[in-house]
Amino acid sequence: MDRDPALPALTTIDRERASVVSVRRLTKRYGRRTALDDVDLEISRGTVVGILGPNGAGKSTLLETVAGLRASTSGEVSVLGVDPRRERRQTTRRVSVQPQSASVFGYLSVRETVRLYASFHSSHRDVAQVIADLGLSEQVDVRARDLSGGQLRRLLLAVAIIGIPEIVILDEPSAGLDPEARKHLLELIRSLARDGTTIIFSTHDMAEAAQICDRVVIVVAGRIRADGPPAELIDGGRSTLTFDVVSEEALSRTRSVLPADTVTWSQDARGFHVSHATADPDGALELLTRDRQIRGRSYRVVSPTLEDLYLSIVRDAREIDEGRDGDA
Repeated sequence: MDRDPALPALTTIDRERASVVSVRRLTKRYGRRTALDDVDLEISRGTVVGILGPNGAGKSTLLETVAGLRASTSGEVSVLGVDPRRERRQTTRRVSVQPQSASVFGYLSVRETVRLYASFHSSHRDVAQVIADLGLSEQVDVRARDLSGGQLRRLLLAVAIIGIPEIVILDEPSAGLDPEARKHLLELIRSLARDGTTIIFSTHDMAEAAQICDRVVIVVAGRIRADGPPAELIDGGRSTLTFDVVSEEALSRTRSVLPADTVTWSQDARGFHVSHATADPDGALELLTRDRQIRGRSYRVVSPTLEDLYLSIVRDAREIDEGRDGDA
């Protein structure tokens, strides 16, 4: 994907320092329902940010508010230095959006559609190259109304990026795509980010988010519950260390060496199968293997995935909110 020569090249330091989205105490209410509750968010240029959360968490409302498509109830939103709701002309010129529900002219072909949207911009990417990048070369003369669901989503993405936007906002862009099309999409997102484009997208695919995102933001019930690089968030989770001991004495010793409330076990004819939940499996292994009274065997560490972390955060957030509601 060629960079527009009119756009300055960005160094790594530039990208780290340049904030293109700034959200402060953002709240959005629909009647009595609060979709977003006092949200703060800062996004740097050239990063890929995944917005994760269950249905109804507020992900789409957050994306639409950042894009200027929806007014906030309170708080401040700045995108590329302007209010995206009030400065629509500047926002639409520099920010592109692919919502979950969008439409194009059904009687136009893929080529005609992309050419049409390219004509709306003073500078744009090469039409044929964008079509090829989205895997639509074989459908170039097919009318939009005759495309499959996955092909139509790729066409909408082509429309979103043709004008060389500085920020691309995508609401579940991989929904309905086959594995090959999803692979092309992820490659395209990384290519855009390398050229300095900021990508913000929502997804329910945890593996996709872990693979492609520089940061993930987990939203539950309108609040941000976690925010950071996937690897760092996962590393901060609790791993499970499993091993076997052969006697009750060894099990008792294990429970004295490790915090008892982190140890569970089951028994069979061969002894005890022990599980230990810990954020420091290396430290636990060192304690256990040095203790001659334990004589554990078959040690195995199972580290959490982004999906494990996500499910844990969603569960804990709901329990906290339910407790808060009960105290009110």
